[in-house]
Amino acid sequence: MNKTQRILAAIALAGAAAGLAAPTASAAGLAPLTLPDLPTATPDMPAGAQPRSVQEIGSKVSQGANQLNQLMELPNQLAPVIAPVQPIADLAGGLE
Repeated sequence: MNKTQRILAAIALAGAAAGLAAPTASAAGLAPLTLPDLPTATPDMPAGAQPRSVQEIGSKVSQGANQLNQLMELPNQLAPVIAPVQPIADLAGGLE
């Protein structure tokens, strides 16, 4: 047996051992998933700065993602405004 065959055999044995161990691990049951505690506010924080729930944090992240998406769409929204002056801007750029 060469080195490659020994490595493949070791991987196959490890996979078989994991396959045999999987049913016993799943029979043990899963521990419930718990969320971490939210950080506490410091005395110098503004009143609304501390989130009250994980859902509130998620909504703020989603809101920020929506604002970023709107910012990414800004060039498409400004295209009709820029199109009439584009030839003048191109000429001005060529004169430099």
